[in-house]
Amino acid sequence: MAGEVREAARAPLVMLSAGEASGDQHAASLFLELKRLIPEVRGIGMGGARMRDAGVDIRYDSTAIAIIGATEVIRHYGTIRRALRQMQQLARDERPDLLICVDYKEFNFHLARAAKAAGIKVLFYVSPQVWAWRPGRVKKYGEAVDHMAVIFPFEVPFYESHGIPVTYVGHPLAGKVVPSLSRESALQAFGLVGEGPVIGLLPGSRGNEIKRLLPVILEAAKRLAERFPKARFVLSQAESVADAWLEQHLAPFHLRIVCVKGRNVDVLQCCDAVITVSGTATLEVALMGVPMAIIYKVTPITYLLGRWLISIPFIGLPNILSGRRIVQEFIQHEATGENIAGEIAHILDDAGYARQMQADLLEVKTLLGEGGGSANLAKLAAGMLASS
Repeated sequence: MAGEVREAARAPLVMLSAGEASGDQHAASLFLELKRLIPEVRGIGMGGARMRDAGVDIRYDSTAIAIIGATEVIRHYGTIRRALRQMQQLARDERPDLLICVDYKEFNFHLARAAKAAGIKVLFYVSPQVWAWRPGRVKKYGEAVDHMAVIFPFEVPFYESHGIPVTYVGHPLAGKVVPSLSRESALQAFGLVGEGPVIGLLPGSRGNEIKRLLPVILEAAKRLAERFPKARFVLSQAESVADAWLEQHLAPFHLRIVCVKGRNVDVLQCCDAVITVSGTATLEVALMGVPMAIIYKVTPITYLLGRWLISIPFIGLPNILSGRRIVQEFIQHEATGENIAGEIAHILDDAGYARQMQADLLEVKTLLGEGGGSANLAKLAAGMLASS
């Protein structure tokens, strides 16, 4: 019996914490790569369906806390606080060899700090954008983590200048945004064959985000349907969004919209232009080379806080990466159906404008590199486990 206990103890234990759909996907990819390097590795933590499918023992389902914005955080503070306490206690009880925090910056900062205080090594993946939000807080992150794994090259000198161990592992989407169908096959599969343009609608994956932004997107779609009577609309539906719940939001607009669940890249393969919420989805669109308009709208309190704290001129990742405005951003009061529809109409009507945007997006694709981000991160995590 004692021999069996010692044998089990040799299998390294990794704790992962991801708080929303994109983090769940990134953490799942990481864990699959880590298992290739260390087949006996075990994983526990917080996440969703993708992490569970990858073999992680999910102790807290993150669906309930996948929210955005200061007001929403306040409203769900009790739930978030309970989740944090549960994860902190899990770290103390299970004593993982390594905690890997994936994005979800404020929650994971407090989790990382508690784990570090308990003597647990911490790797933070998808660096909190302290270079954009409150750069003065970087020192606190340095005290809470052992290593920062960043997904953009320009982040390395920022962390190095503050003495924080950092490794550029590459963006997890680079090299992975590849459609499974040709454009013709995708159009056929989704019932989008026709003469007019195909316009993609990407409302996000968080419930509160969709509630706030989908009506604006649909108002733009309604205007575009009047401007382009033969236009076809396709909505990329996150796997976490229930069909019936989405239909309730679509019904009042009486638009013919094809909803496709969990196949974002194949949906983008069909599109001539896209309306997308800000976030990781904008990079998927960029990597597919589809002209887009980016929208971002939060509660007034969150917006005022953001204007005070953000130290960069853009909010869309393609613009941040390129260092200039290559895609139009419609933020807060500018995010109206009229404004968004006007930009999409410009893309569809002006071939030269659309081609220039596609050329600029190709530059973003080059900046993101060739891929291998998950494999590179797994190697970094394996090295930290080996030195435990």
